[in-house]
Amino acid sequence: MVAALTAATVLLPAPAPAEDGPPPATVAGEPVTMTGDGEAAVAGEVLVAFEGEAVPREVPIAESADPATVAENIEESREVRYAIPNYIASTSGWFPNDPGVQPGRKGPRAGWRNKQWNFLQSRAGVNAVRAWQHLRKAGRPGAAGVKVAVLDTGIAYRRYGRAFRRSPDFGPNRFVRGYDFVADDRFPLDMNGHGTHVASTIGEQTNNGRSLTGIAYRARLMPVRVMDANGDGSTSDIAAGIRWAARHGARVISMSLNFACGVSVPPVEEALRYAARSGAVLVGSSGNRGRETCPSLPATSPVVISVGGTTESGCVATYSFKSEKIDIAAPGGGQDQPGCPWTSRNRSIFQVSLIARDPTWFGIERGWVGTSMAAAHVAGAAAAVIASGVLGDKAGPRRVAARLYDTARLPAWAASDPASGFGAGIVNVGRATNPAVRTD
Repeated sequence: MVAALTAATVLLPAPAPAEDGPPPATVAGEPVTMTGDGEAAVAGEVLVAFEGEAVPREVPIAESADPATVAENIEESREVRYAIPNYIASTSGWFPNDPGVQPGRKGPRAGWRNKQWNFLQSRAGVNAVRAWQHLRKAGRPGAAGVKVAVLDTGIAYRRYGRAFRRSPDFGPNRFVRGYDFVADDRFPLDMNGHGTHVASTIGEQTNNGRSLTGIAYRARLMPVRVMDANGDGSTSDIAAGIRWAARHGARVISMSLNFACGVSVPPVEEALRYAARSGAVLVGSSGNRGRETCPSLPATSPVVISVGGTTESGCVATYSFKSEKIDIAAPGGGQDQPGCPWTSRNRSIFQVSLIARDPTWFGIERGWVGTSMAAAHVAGAAAAVIASGVLGDKAGPRRVAARLYDTARLPAWAASDPASGFGAGIVNVGRATNPAVRTD
């Protein structure tokens, strides 16, 4: 009877592949699919309870088939008491519902997990889910209220005429006043996409049933445009942007930008020291020239958290430096450097940003990799630590940095190499925001 049911019901057309074609997510080693009713279930099987049997059987079906549709067909048999997908349950913590699909489209509840490997609890992810739960318990969900300045190409933070629109997965009340040092005006709008992508990792809206998620999703983002539409910026604009952000109350300043290796830039170094004295946590990408010998400013300043990039395998990426000057690592996507004990799938960091540098067209693009993406994770983590209250009233830049270092996850095989490229390890924002974890 089981064989007959299987043959009659599972020869269904395979659904279209996921937009980015990732391997399926797994739970306890089993592949997971999203059913037509938007719930997670084990792929390749349904549970069937036959008349006269108390315990349902696991009936194999095609992995490409929708378990909900197959179960509904099986239930039409008189010999079957019920048939259901083998649904996946989760612990009773808060879990966002963002579907992980392009803006404006409908998708499965919590489908973001199929794209945002970098936010999960794994050897490669930053454990954002646990941090979200800690912050909600602390009464500061999503790092509510913490000001995070994003020094970059601008952010798609508002509509402006017909040429600019707000990225559809940003809340309109998530931004504070910024400034455009490139155009010297008060509208730091993005014409490149880099700044919007970085800002999305830090603070894209979460649990709003749309697209993807952000680490510090209720932080107050401060757009400071210091890089032009081509991604280039001058010393004077960058130094002025750092000082402006510090003067206007930024608790975290994210800088996914770099000068050339080894270049001394006194105006920027002085501005960084000024911002640190003002109480801002400074986060800088170390650069994407991993075959060279050194990271570069702003990351090499002693008052800046220097961030290296890691892959979905949890290894240092090919573009990232193996250097003692790396303070901490975070997901940046891409390929593994030689010597990684695992095999990477070369996946990107997914967020909503501009498509083809068009500030009226938004979507989820593959291909964003680099220490820029890694630094955004650490900036969001720093905001989460500040909001969590684990440091009390002593959440100054040094204490926040130390908390991130002390709770990072360093692979055992890299622990003996101070120039491994991991620094203290891969940032673990779930552990960093946990009040039960003592690091003093």
